[in-house]
Amino acid sequence: MEKKITFKKENIDYNIIGEGVNVVLIHGFLESKNMWEDYAASLAPNFRVIAPDLLGHGNSGNIGYVHTMELMAESIHAIIKHENLKKVVLVGHSMGGYVAMAFADLYPDMVKGICLFQSTTRADSPERKTGRSQAIKLVKTNHKGFIRKAIPLLFRYSFRIENRHLVNKVKKDGLKTSKQGVIAALEGMKIRPSREIMLKFPPYQVYLLGGKFDKLIPRQTLIEQAAHHPNVRIKILSKAGHMAYLEDKDAAYRALENWLLYL
Repeated sequence: MEKKITFKKENIDYNIIGEGVNVVLIHGFLESKNMWEDYAASLAPNFRVIAPDLLGHGNSGNIGYVHTMELMAESIHAIIKHENLKKVVLVGHSMGGYVAMAFADLYPDMVKGICLFQSTTRADSPERKTGRSQAIKLVKTNHKGFIRKAIPLLFRYSFRIENRHLVNKVKKDGLKTSKQGVIAALEGMKIRPSREIMLKFPPYQVYLLGGKFDKLIPRQTLIEQAAHHPNVRIKILSKAGHMAYLEDKDAAYRALENWLLYL
């Protein structure tokens, strides 16, 4: 069921389906709630699944020129309060993982578990911040051109060559992101703080789900973050770049579902 709420005078769209433990599926940069369509349908028999469009993405509105991870987390909190939910499991792909960690920082008592789906608790490196600033300049000049070039690069080369129709589907969805939405998200990611300390003694399970060939979130950084933390589990998918939900779809789904059932 597609629904919407008003958050800070802007619409926030989300889908909700199923009954059971509450699971919030949070998409990444240049994505939308549509990325989770198949996952949500498969999880629905055992879980209540909420999939929002983050600020400036999909059918959700923009609020200013910087969408911090905290502001995006507040929009998800507004959905959860509207639905009268108490505790949720957060699953965040890439930027969605940054939002999930911000939510856990702001509302720790509402968190039952977090899956960082090809994401990280760490802040941007100086090099990554410089890259985001350069990307913002490109977006201001030609934001649709930026999206058309950026999305295919998220996939493994062999996958995008053999599965052009899937890459084009993701690209088509990404092109719905407004110029303001792209810039605001880049600015927000650039200034996000490190939340690695939250892995020290989390009162909930944290699951790091990575891709062997992911160049944006290298598996070694996940291994380092998971080390010596008994409440942090890790799995590296053997066929995935940064888009495991498509590149290694069955394995990624099984890994996520098994963890959710384990909680």
